[in-house]
Amino acid sequence: MMDGVFSDYRQTAPTGRPGERVEYDRALWQRLDSLGLVRLTGAEESGGSGAGWLEAAELLSAAVRHGVRIPLAEHDLLACWLLETLGRPVDDAVRTVYAAPRSGESTTPVPWAADAERVVVLWPAGDEYRLTEFDTEELSLAVGINLIGEPRDTITVDTTGITGHSVPTGLVDELGRKSAMVRAIQVCAALDRAVALSIEHVASRVQFGRPLAKFQAVQNLISDAAAESALARAATEAALHTAIGTGWQSAQLDFQIATARSCAGHAASVVTRNAHQVHGAIGTTHEHRLHEYTRAALAWRSEYGSVRFWDDQVAAAAVAAGGQQLWALIAGT
Repeated sequence: MMDGVFSDYRQTAPTGRPGERVEYDRALWQRLDSLGLVRLTGAEESGGSGAGWLEAAELLSAAVRHGVRIPLAEHDLLACWLLETLGRPVDDAVRTVYAAPRSGESTTPVPWAADAERVVVLWPAGDEYRLTEFDTEELSLAVGINLIGEPRDTITVDTTGITGHSVPTGLVDELGRKSAMVRAIQVCAALDRAVALSIEHVASRVQFGRPLAKFQAVQNLISDAAAESALARAATEAALHTAIGTGWQSAQLDFQIATARSCAGHAASVVTRNAHQVHGAIGTTHEHRLHEYTRAALAWRSEYGSVRFWDDQVAAAAVAAGGQQLWALIAGT
């Protein structure tokens, strides 16, 4: 069903050009809402579908496979989840989350902020965080985009005089884990599709009287890309299953998420390079769909933590474990 919805949509939806801001499609959102996919993991008593993260991961992957950009994760898995967990009311408004930085930290652009109807704002207040919601019109916004044209808008909000609702630091940490996991899932889906397109291309393209797939150099490029994509996928699925099985609270989860993000980040470089190399000039054209996946992987791998940040997290965890406990850390025992 998920693939069918996005496939039907892609056949009629206009294709934006690189550098253009992706338009939020309200008609698609309403169709997804009618199918129970907009709040897929929301509690049934509050209007959600009561599904879990495995179903949500498939929904996100299906959207990526068809090159559909829409704030499903930001709305369902982050903003609405946070409100539900705190016992706050959730209506049909489209939401995103803005976590205000602490002093000395840089501001991170907010996904889909200008297109959302409500923004869930978190801000540090001493040793805790506070939360409140704003209508988008109440906020000062500077619009921007990421590498694939998805809205990434900078928010300015004055929380002076606003009490808000107390948010435990553990819940903020969980929000960070879930945000990182969302992008890992999306990067893996983009890499898988780029590899699939590359395999299709070399199997059908003939040079010097035989398919490109018969050349050993091309085979090496494809196999390296496929291996990197598979490694990223395995690391991401391992982290996701641990998260689901332990309620996002496992002692090994931070290390597993960091590993998944590190593997996915480095895989994005290899897959992008190799996929474009085997496609040649046609892979760089706007008409060919390869760039929809390679640029997406490169954009998403830098959000909610850069590749270097996640590499540092993996290294720090390994050093802290020491030689005696390193294998236990890797094996999750």
